[in-house]
Amino acid sequence: MAGWGRGYRYVGPVELKAAVRPGDGARRIGSAADFGGWIVEQSAADLAEPFTFVVGMDGLLRLASRRSEHVACAGGDMVLSAGEISFGREADRWTVSEVSNQSTGYCPDVSSWAEVARALDAIGLRRPSGFTYEVVFRRCPDCQEHNIVREDDFVCVFCGSDLPAAWNVDPTA
Repeated sequence: MAGWGRGYRYVGPVELKAAVRPGDGARRIGSAADFGGWIVEQSAADLAEPFTFVVGMDGLLRLASRRSEHVACAGGDMVLSAGEISFGREADRWTVSEVSNQSTGYCPDVSSWAEVARALDAIGLRRPSGFTYEVVFRRCPDCQEHNIVREDDFVCVFCGSDLPAAWNVDPTA
């Protein structure tokens, strides 16, 4: 695993992780052929909305329905990134049209983009140069609640305390 970024442990509701069963969730996508086989199975309705994704600790993309929990998509394991992703057609090939790190279960830092880019490049998907929608997550040092920072306002929405500038969601990281 040399060269991989930070791993993110699941920090969401324990009952969601407890509900994960072997075989739940996502399709592992390690090649262009894997992606091609997966994408043709998706309905037009599914393609009209984002999919849930994680990048596993092995660096591979895993895709599931948007209605899937990220922790199920990851099989309960740690991830290198997590979020939502949309695909579109461009000149007879599939591309990534939108991608975010929006996962309140893993709360990955925006720096996890490097792992997403690496996974998408490995399967030959044209992609944006970064997350098209970045979510900044922080844990409040006072009340311990997870926050989404909006408009660079690093103040806890639960207790009003200042939030740190650096990612700190997982206290064990």
